[in-house]
Amino acid sequence: MTAADDLTRIAQDATGWRRALHEQPELLYDLPKTSAFVAGKLRAFGVDEVATGIAGTGVVGLIRGAKGAGPVIGLRADMDALPMDEKTNLPYASKVPGMMHACGHDGHTATLLGAAQHLAATRDFAGTVALIFQPAEEGGAGARAMIEEGLLERFGIESVYAMHNQPGLPVGAFATRPGALLAGGDRFVVTVSGRGGHASAPTKSIDPVVAASHLIAACQTLVSRFSDPFDQVVVSITYLDAGSAGALNVIPDSAVFGGTIRTMNNETRKAIEAHLRRILKSGAEQFSCEAELDWRPGYPVTVNDPGKTALAVEAAQAVAGAAQVETACDRQMGSEDFSYMLEQRPGAMVWFGNGESAELHNPAYNFNDDAILPGMRYWVTLVARELGAAA
Repeated sequence: MTAADDLTRIAQDATGWRRALHEQPELLYDLPKTSAFVAGKLRAFGVDEVATGIAGTGVVGLIRGAKGAGPVIGLRADMDALPMDEKTNLPYASKVPGMMHACGHDGHTATLLGAAQHLAATRDFAGTVALIFQPAEEGGAGARAMIEEGLLERFGIESVYAMHNQPGLPVGAFATRPGALLAGGDRFVVTVSGRGGHASAPTKSIDPVVAASHLIAACQTLVSRFSDPFDQVVVSITYLDAGSAGALNVIPDSAVFGGTIRTMNNETRKAIEAHLRRILKSGAEQFSCEAELDWRPGYPVTVNDPGKTALAVEAAQAVAGAAQVETACDRQMGSEDFSYMLEQRPGAMVWFGNGESAELHNPAYNFNDDAILPGMRYWVTLVARELGAAA
């Protein structure tokens, strides 16, 4: 059987694994079924070492090549689902109310498992492949937790790679870019405190609603006046709460608003936070109010190493052909916690096509099973590029 035939056969099995995972989604670090499924498959494949319980439910499998010693590279797949109801009406739709694989992590997991089965059977490389199955990508910073528990040092991982499916990108196609690929995403909540009173006598009160309204508008100057127009920044106010619809003649004591700030440069990220603090302090003082900022740091900017990105591009082009690989794709303002791994080790993240599907985090989204085979081929080819035969 040729390698291509083997991968095609495994991809058929991996489709079944993906759908089984899709039916039983789990959230954040609470992934007992998913983790056990992954560990069981790795052991069945004959992976040299299977470590469980990293950051709670993370799993790492090691495959040592048959061509001698060499580097250790990490291939990462995320495993967790999202807290939302599925609306696909598929026969394998989520059987867990309020949980859904709406970002394709079931597909990422199945694709890496398929590649693992082939790599464990062939071992046609020099060095070691560390298969990283990570919990809590969806807001839980599972990558950081695994790093803090010694992931990179324990397994001697020298470089790291990840893939994420992309709706709208044709199945079998790939896209990436060196440098910043995804934004850093921070969140914040501002509490504006004044003094409540009767709406007919505003001079006897300190109105936090008016102050909050001005502060919300002022926050947009973080983009228009405090950031370079060539440096992408997004400020979105997504939450506002003040007073009560049942008491329209009452000026409340406080108003609360919040949102998210996305940046493509870690230095810009720090500067924007500092500007925000000044805007809130001086703006609130104009209205004799106080503004308390609850700053909630999110994932850092996802920055691809140029050299490792070139290697990833070579692997993708070997799988799909040069015409099917974007090498300077648009940067996106979403965030990804693989960024923590890229802060510690050189590596690259690539998009692989999910075809014309619903967008990520949409209740109608479904991972395209046809993407499993090209995804597996990418992983296997990347290992061959990174871990050649020993000299």
